[in-house]
Amino acid sequence: MTPTWHEYVTLDDSSLLAQCEFDRFRASGPGGQKRNKTESAVRLRHTPTALQGEANESRSQHENRASALRRLRLTIALTLRAPLDLETYAPSPTLAAALRTPPGRRAPSLLPALAELFDVFEACEWRISDAATALGVSTAAISRLLLLDDHVWRAAAGRRQALGMPPLRAQQ
Repeated sequence: MTPTWHEYVTLDDSSLLAQCEFDRFRASGPGGQKRNKTESAVRLRHTPTALQGEANESRSQHENRASALRRLRLTIALTLRAPLDLETYAPSPTLAAALRTPPGRRAPSLLPALAELFDVFEACEWRISDAATALGVSTAAISRLLLLDDHVWRAAAGRRQALGMPPLRAQQ
């Protein structure tokens, strides 16, 4: 059976980290000589899914590990799909709330809401207007949620482009 985002996105940090291979390395870029002497960059490879998260912005390995874990969760939420039947589908309270009032970028409810939204997109063959109808909201409400994070917008736009669909347009 193919794993879905449900199994991983809501795990606590230590449980998710236990499923990962951890690499530290030296990263090039700004930061001067200190950056080239310490292995503060972090890469987490999630063994069950082969997805990864990486961070190298900070000189602190601890901070980079936390950032890499957040990025891994986002990658899982945007990549793994849970099939759904549009005939019987009803949005979860988490997604419904996020569509009414988008949560903050670090809110725990954001990733499950985005993952479910991407499941709806997949069920609607990435037609945003069909997804809006299935969710009972406007396309503008969907756009507001997608625009919370550039990675989310790019993931949705990239998937549509791969299917030969026109690019997304931001609606306010």
